[in-house]
Order: sequence, then C-alpha cells, then structure tokens
Amino acid sequence: MKWFAVACALVAALCWGLYGPTLTNARSPMREWGPFKPYLFIGIAYFVFAVVCGSLMMRFAFNDNFDYTGKYMPAMKWGFLAGCLGAMGALGLTFSLTKAQGSPSYVMPIVFGGAVTVNAIAAYISHSGQHVNPLMWLGMLFVAVGICLTAGFTPHGPAPKPKTASAEQVVVESAPATPAPLAESTE
Repeated sequence: MKWFAVACALVAALCWGLYGPTLTNARSPMREWGPFKPYLFIGIAYFVFAVVCGSLMMRFAFNDNFDYTGKYMPAMKWGFLAGCLGAMGALGLTFSLTKAQGSPSYVMPIVFGGAVTVNAIAAYISHSGQHVNPLMWLGMLFVAVGICLTAGFTPHGPAPKPKTASAEQVVVESAPATPAPLAESTE
C-alpha cells in the first residue's frame, strides 16, 4: 500500500504545483478586478472537495460516523486547525502571487521548498529526545539550494519590451534646430 500513498502524494504535488500558475490565470490582465475575486471560488472549491467529497468518503469508503463529540473531538479540533492553516496558506500564496506580478515561477519553489523544511522542523520538535539523522539537516540545505536554483532558472516569461518613443517625441527630437535670430546691431 506504500505505492498508493506515494501515488496520492504525487497527485497532490501535481495539483499544488499547478495551483500557482492556475491562480495566475484567474487574475485580470487589465486590473479589472482584485486578486481576491478568485479566492472566493477557491473557498467554494475547498468546500465542495472537503465537505461533499469528505462526507462521501467517510460514509461509503470508510463506513465512518458523523459524531464529533467525546473521543471524536480531536478530529474536529485538529481538522479545523489544519483547514485554517491550509486556507491561510492559500491566502498567503494569493498575496505572494499578487506581489510577484503574476509570476508563480519563483513563488512556488519558495512555498513548497519552505513547506518541506517546516515539516521537517515540526517533526524534529515533536520527536525531541529521539536521535535525528544529520542527513535531515543536509537535506534541508539541499532544499534551500534547490529553491534558489529552481526559482532563479525557471523561465519567467518574455523579457520586457524596450520603451519606444512616442510619435511626438520623435518629431520634436528629429526636427532641425532653428538658429536663434541674430540681434540687430544698432551701429
């Protein structure tokens, strides 16, 4: 069953890897709407997948109940916290893409390389007292290097076009200079 876990993780990586570029396409090129107009529909999509699909999976795939009291309270408490973290992450990503002027190619490596590092640090803290292989720290260093290399060398779109002079500037600049009138002498 490990292959299934890896396959699901790869699907999640594919979806989240396409999240930034897709969200970039939801922006108005002429700034006719704000960057959070699509964010509302991100929430609706989360609702559909989390509530509707989650309910169907609970009921039909796992024959689970919908009780969240007593011993089931951690599922509600930690599930809500995880949802808040996911929503705040999506909010932060939306802000980041807004300030990146629609270029997810350097934002996404930072977000996901950073997420891997935060996950490793959280595991380190939650398992304090256990031996930690020093290769974890080396891996985190490689992630940081990978973030820089990926963000720095991913295509960022076409180079900006050089500004061209307006027609009025060309006419004024190309017109021959007229000599100043000579002052009449009073001799």
